[in-house]
Amino acid sequence: MKINRSIIAALLLGLVSCQKKTDMNQESWVKETLDVASYQLELTANELADSAKLPRSVWAGYDIDFLTSQLERSPDSFQKALLPNPSVEITGKRHLTDIYDWTSGFFPGSLWYAYEMTKNEKLKEQAIQYTNLLNPIRSFKDTHDLGFMINCSFGNALRLAPNDSIKSIIVETADNLCARFNPEIGCIRSWDFGHWNFPVIIDNMMNLDLLFNVTRLTGDSTYYRVAVKHAQTTMKHHFRPDYTSYHVISYNNDGTVESKGTYQGKNDGSAWSRGQAWGVYGYTSCYRETEDTTFLREAINIADMIMKRVTTDDCIPYWDYDAPTGETTPRDASAAAITASALLELSTFAPEGKKYFDYAETILKNLSSDKYLAAKGTNQGFVLMHSTGSLPHGSEIDVPLNYADYYYLEALQRYRNLTK
Repeated sequence: MKINRSIIAALLLGLVSCQKKTDMNQESWVKETLDVASYQLELTANELADSAKLPRSVWAGYDIDFLTSQLERSPDSFQKALLPNPSVEITGKRHLTDIYDWTSGFFPGSLWYAYEMTKNEKLKEQAIQYTNLLNPIRSFKDTHDLGFMINCSFGNALRLAPNDSIKSIIVETADNLCARFNPEIGCIRSWDFGHWNFPVIIDNMMNLDLLFNVTRLTGDSTYYRVAVKHAQTTMKHHFRPDYTSYHVISYNNDGTVESKGTYQGKNDGSAWSRGQAWGVYGYTSCYRETEDTTFLREAINIADMIMKRVTTDDCIPYWDYDAPTGETTPRDASAAAITASALLELSTFAPEGKKYFDYAETILKNLSSDKYLAAKGTNQGFVLMHSTGSLPHGSEIDVPLNYADYYYLEALQRYRNLTK
């Protein structure tokens, strides 16, 4: 019997994971996405204008049996660490935070990206307003998340509406971040809590852009050297042979490794989805700034791992690559958005750049579908749905997150720049 080759090709194509849900016209879907995002952001900014608060997420509860099944361990082993379920009165309502929360820079940053892409002056006014709220962070020394807080807010302000005060704010913040660097260990300390001696989380790779930025602003290579050393030490100890990453590495004072584990993933040996995204983003940034091909190879290897390990039909990963999968397994749109933004930049550096561009484009189009992109006036003003903060702590499970919106908009801006 003669077999139609076109039918076989179609069948094989149907077996490939991570397919675009629809063949959207590029101009129309980007325009629609920006329209929704701008509406949501402007709505939220107006509603919170007099509160001095920033939107982080939406309050949501959890079911202890479901968490137990996702973590595949006894409730007794983690229940005491869980955050209390939110009260019925606040469930489903907007979760606000003050400026000292690690996520405080993302909402102002989202306003900046929306302004950059739409030239809507109202969004610019709001971006300035919410960015200025974060001015006191310049003297805050109790966190490693200063890059998230300041580079995403004031860093974008410097690009789009520069003034004389912004540089000093960014430089002062970078000095405080560098103060957390331990030369003997070769890393910036992440947390000041917990049982660890000197914890460093993969997320910390994202704060290096602040140091690279200040190197350009000041001409002082000290910031550059700290960033590069942190990236080198992290590359040496955080990654497994398959290029998945541990979440937390703790060091002894002499620089040897005290422990390797997780705080937000399924277990110490699992691949927490957002952690993998932080990794590919961080090493792509490091190559951009240093042109050190060691960093490029690391970014490519992590990207290839992600494309292999994410097996969902739309490229939006489950909250952990090793979580038991099913219809109710939470996705993490934030991990997808971070990955898309990273891969779009990586596509401009890597020899096989087109495959990373195509993968990122698929993520963006799927995030822009009705399944993930909120309708106007819904989702408590957030842009994307279906992210996961920290499932092991019963925190922010299947909710919108401000950093999902930020990296989604950053990815959209990078996409537009590459397709002009």
